[in-house]
Amino acid sequence: MRLALFQPDIPQNVGAAIRLCACLNVGLDIIQPCTFRLDDRSLKRAALDYGPLAHVTVHGGWTDFLTSQPQGRAIVLLTTRAERRFPAYAFGPDDVILMGSESSGVPDAVHQAVTARLRIPIAPGARSLNVVTAATLALGEALRQNNAYP
Repeated sequence: MRLALFQPDIPQNVGAAIRLCACLNVGLDIIQPCTFRLDDRSLKRAALDYGPLAHVTVHGGWTDFLTSQPQGRAIVLLTTRAERRFPAYAFGPDDVILMGSESSGVPDAVHQAVTARLRIPIAPGARSLNVVTAATLALGEALRQNNAYP
């Protein structure tokens, strides 16, 4: 199981994702370009000392990310634009959960390239969750379904 961040804008979110993935023993893919340098001080502060425990792969762009994926691996996009709710999805043990950029999500071409598009049900009037909070919910469910918690 892996978590992928598409062109992240906020270094603190990447740091939190590194910590999340290290704690859950889940690989992390960062799909560039980012709006900050990956060695940014705030990124290091957010990741604390979890960086060495995480399995992070940085991809030069969407095409590089896609071509690096094994044949048949599901890429599951969490998006507010989806109709299907994430608890109803049957996650596989090798799935990649893809999170969009904090400011702009993902382009239509990415929406069309993924295996599934899922949303997290939230209260009426609320726009969306923080990207790492949303990733935590989806990863938790995916790990639970596959009995894959560390």
